[in-house]
Amino acid sequence: MRLLFLLSLSILLFNCKNEKQKNNIPNTTPTQQKAEKKVEKQQKDTLEFPILDDKNAMEFFLQYEKEHKENKVRITTDFGSFDVLLFNETKFHRANFIYLTKRRYFIDTQFYRVIDNFMVQAGSSDDRKIGRKRKAIGRYLLPVDGKRGFKHDRGVISMPSSDIENPHKLASPYEFFIVQQKGGAHYLNGDYTVFGKVIKGMDVIDKIAAVDTDEADWPLSNIYIRNVEIIN
Repeated sequence: MRLLFLLSLSILLFNCKNEKQKNNIPNTTPTQQKAEKKVEKQQKDTLEFPILDDKNAMEFFLQYEKEHKENKVRITTDFGSFDVLLFNETKFHRANFIYLTKRRYFIDTQFYRVIDNFMVQAGSSDDRKIGRKRKAIGRYLLPVDGKRGFKHDRGVISMPSSDIENPHKLASPYEFFIVQQKGGAHYLNGDYTVFGKVIKGMDVIDKIAAVDTDEADWPLSNIYIRNVEIIN
């Protein structure tokens, strides 16, 4: 009987000790949990969205274009929407545009240079938040790819050269222009990269091109890109 009592007592003490140890395990607070999740997200974003520069951008897009084959986007503006087909032949420029679309860069950028019967140019803004978006993505340029047989016909989307000292006309990846000129602007061929064309909604481009502008060709009333989305 005494042996049975001692055995029961030992089991009780063992269970109490385990329960005490279990209660001593530190629990993270909601604030700590939130901080840990933020760190995990930052680490994931660093791997998935590295800050790009002239040293790593081309290698990044070489891999990115293999894994992201989308080639149609819908651009919604204050004047309506138009659809663009991106050419697979200009793979770095297609991949760049898809990447920026998925990063939601273009939202709230503007048509900042408009010349009727020539072209409309977009993808920039004087808003500081656009500058912060660019900083988060990176500073890099893309090479001209003008030997694919594409010409600056009416309706094509092309990439302007950077405004920095740029004798090789390296392309500014954040901006684009669409040729609105009837008959095209073929004197641009070879100097800039045609990487897509408008397949629906060219009337929207004509409306944008017809607005009044200042001496710097900036529309007197700002014209915003409200959304860019990938479509089938």
